[in-house]
Amino acid sequence: MSTHIVLASSSEIRAHLLRQAGVNFSVEKARVDEGGIKAALLAEGATPRDIADTLAETKSRKVSGKHPGTLVLGCDQVLEFEGQLLSKPETPGQALSQLKMMGGKRHMLLSAVVIYRDGEPIWRHIGQVRLVMKKNSDAYLETYVARNWDSIRHAVGAYKLEEEGVRLFSAVEGSYFNVLGLPLLEILNYLGLQGIIEQ
Repeated sequence: MSTHIVLASSSEIRAHLLRQAGVNFSVEKARVDEGGIKAALLAEGATPRDIADTLAETKSRKVSGKHPGTLVLGCDQVLEFEGQLLSKPETPGQALSQLKMMGGKRHMLLSAVVIYRDGEPIWRHIGQVRLVMKKNSDAYLETYVARNWDSIRHAVGAYKLEEEGVRLFSAVEGSYFNVLGLPLLEILNYLGLQGIIEQ
């Protein structure tokens, strides 16, 4: 069965993971006001889980309207730390503050995916990972941010586990794919059960 798949995300790592898994798809970035949606949901008291799910669904729905009969994967990831959401850092100073704040403590990444077809949601999943950051020295964190700013500015929490950011942690509980922002195993299982990919 050949069904076209669109990834409604500009994330290079998500596209790389799907490509490496042998999934044929195209990419179309969903242009949505993530900041505005997140702010509105926070004002309503939405949970981090609901925010991740809503953002993923909004992206999937927006792109689905342009592609009849196509499966559209919308994704989003949020970081919850002590009851608050952390966003992508806007400055190196903000990145450093986030990393210092999380040092020696636990936080959670929530990676949501919602699949749409013909303007309707047909499947959703939220993967979660608990991470414990070491109490790193201020000196190391300062040089880490300086060396990696071009990369970590695009990451919630100001780190990428697939890069030097792995040195910041003492424990990771959950799927590595969810850390990267894509519940890959669950997506592949769904596509396989639907006969969309071979299994």
